[in-house]
Amino acid sequence: MKRVLRVVVALTIPLLAIRSSLAAQTRQPITFETFLALQISGDPQVSADGSMAAFTVSVPSLGENRNVSRIWVVPTAGGAARAVTAGPGSDLAPRWAPDGKSLAFISTRNAGPQVWRVALAGGDPAQVTSVESGVNDFFWAPDGGALYLTSDIKWPAGQHEIDRRTGPFPTQAKIWTDLFYRHWNEWRVGTRSHLFRLDLATKALTDLTPIDRDVPTLALGGADLAVSAAGDLAVVYNPDQDIAESTNNDLFLIGAGGGAPEPVTTRRGNDHSPAFSPDGKSIAYLSMATPGFESDHQQLWLYDRATKQHRSLTGNWDRNVQSAAWTSDSKSLVVEIEERGYHNLYTLELATGRRRLIVSGGVNSTPRVTAKGDVVFLRQTATLPPELFAAGLDGSRLRSLAPLNSAALATLDLPPLESFSFKGALGDSVQGWLLKPPGFDPAKKYPLFYVVHGGPQVPMSDAWSARWNYQMFASRGYVVGVVNFHGSPGWGQAFTNSISKHWGDYPFEDLMKGLDVIAALPFVDSARMGAAGASYGGYMINWMQGHTDRFKAFVSHDGIFNLASAQGATEELWFPNHEFGEGGVTNPETRAMLDKWSPHQFAERWKTPMLLVHGQQDYRLDLSEGLQAFTALRVRGIQGKFLYFPDEGHWVLKPRNRRLWWSTVLDWMDQYLRPGAANSTP
Repeated sequence: MKRVLRVVVALTIPLLAIRSSLAAQTRQPITFETFLALQISGDPQVSADGSMAAFTVSVPSLGENRNVSRIWVVPTAGGAARAVTAGPGSDLAPRWAPDGKSLAFISTRNAGPQVWRVALAGGDPAQVTSVESGVNDFFWAPDGGALYLTSDIKWPAGQHEIDRRTGPFPTQAKIWTDLFYRHWNEWRVGTRSHLFRLDLATKALTDLTPIDRDVPTLALGGADLAVSAAGDLAVVYNPDQDIAESTNNDLFLIGAGGGAPEPVTTRRGNDHSPAFSPDGKSIAYLSMATPGFESDHQQLWLYDRATKQHRSLTGNWDRNVQSAAWTSDSKSLVVEIEERGYHNLYTLELATGRRRLIVSGGVNSTPRVTAKGDVVFLRQTATLPPELFAAGLDGSRLRSLAPLNSAALATLDLPPLESFSFKGALGDSVQGWLLKPPGFDPAKKYPLFYVVHGGPQVPMSDAWSARWNYQMFASRGYVVGVVNFHGSPGWGQAFTNSISKHWGDYPFEDLMKGLDVIAALPFVDSARMGAAGASYGGYMINWMQGHTDRFKAFVSHDGIFNLASAQGATEELWFPNHEFGEGGVTNPETRAMLDKWSPHQFAERWKTPMLLVHGQQDYRLDLSEGLQAFTALRVRGIQGKFLYFPDEGHWVLKPRNRRLWWSTVLDWMDQYLRPGAANSTP
């Protein structure tokens, strides 16, 4: 028998190898159509008994020009996943009823976002709320008798100057007297978000936070609403008067029926994301110590409700905690840690501080711990869109609960990211990623698509991006290169801090040294290299214009041309205050720093063809920054193109606009790096 088995095995291995080789040959590079059709899982929520997980599944629709989201459920022990909502609009934010028999969710199916409810056993959803201004978020009261929800309202009611002046002839004009009048891509003049309680029996709706603040906080927060098993509420908001220059989010406790908020934290840094322990004795939360700095070391803290004492659980761990979830015994937390281009999950014991790795590699996020001792979370990599996974708290039984894209991914040639490192600025080790194109042939030479990340304190991770997707760039036959330069989190706080007041030197040095490493590879054509970036990445592309001639083409998306004008038009002033100094152009020292690192000061050196992209509703970096850069290009006679989106903000989100973005960007690079290639547009 042993001899026969050996023969069978010897024959089977070559057959499997042949099948695998044939399968690889039949796989195709990703296209925009296949990219858009992939299903994106999100917002996992576990039932009280731990037997079921609910989550969202989103697919962009070109026909409707929006993302269409549905609610799905799957047994955590294994089994088929199924959709529990359908119909018009989109469904999101699934929240289990305390008895586990039904799900509430937000739906846009009928005149704006409202809470609906569907029985797990089946049947049509029923509308629960009819809030005039719609529902932003919500969660259940522990007894199931009420919902707590947030909604935007006019504030202060009936006291708006614009209403008095326009009377029966309203216009779209706005009047404001304070800063922070807009945020990211929306106007906030005369608007506040408040927390309400909806009694399900009487339909009575009560404003629990009738104060001149956004509750939860509008900026730099996280999961900022929580309820204890006893019904106490924890919320987060910024109590400062000048919130445009403050990161001082704090935690507050509110009784189930309302009342004056009781402060839990009073430090000047950013405290957010409260989570009650299951026994109700403690509150875990995330915190940054440095006032005005949004990228400080983010630690996990614990508040003892009996003694009112606070202690850091991760102060000696030089990595950022991104999220945390309690275990059912209140003795440990599952923490999401950002480290070296990945998001890894660990268990953290309160009594001993002991850490134990659960899952690593890729980006593992939003952990939810079940009553049965598993952790349910989202996992993604550069070859895997976000997907619902589960594992034991000891890391065993790692498994996909809902591999919704398995059939589609099996048809695609998606090479994995490869990590590399080199000595960069200050003699520090710097990490980067390399992605080879589909059908890679080491005997050939390929053009390089060099991607510069934004933030700047936001790393490029082994993740699946819905916007700047590695695979989409590689699909055109490019080697893709990325460098996590000084300022990128995940390599220690000193590395992150180093970029402040050094926007143009340390990161640029890292990028050029990383480019040296990639350009020296035998399969990279150093005569055909292009670079692209957005936000800070767009700033760096504009900076590169005046400091290197190694690239044949650039793409600058929502970038900064003039640091002084950008600071005067942005909304979150704490960011430029920390990066360059307070006071902006009114402070001579700050103005000197802004001018030192401003790309516009070197525009006379510009000579590389560049595509500029900007959205009208980008209130983080105003449209004028892109217009100024385009003018600088064309008055110097440099080839340029401007892609303008009147209905987008800092990101391009609408499916039709995303389609236009990809074809325009890729064709622009092809024009200069692959001139003989057939472009996707005439």
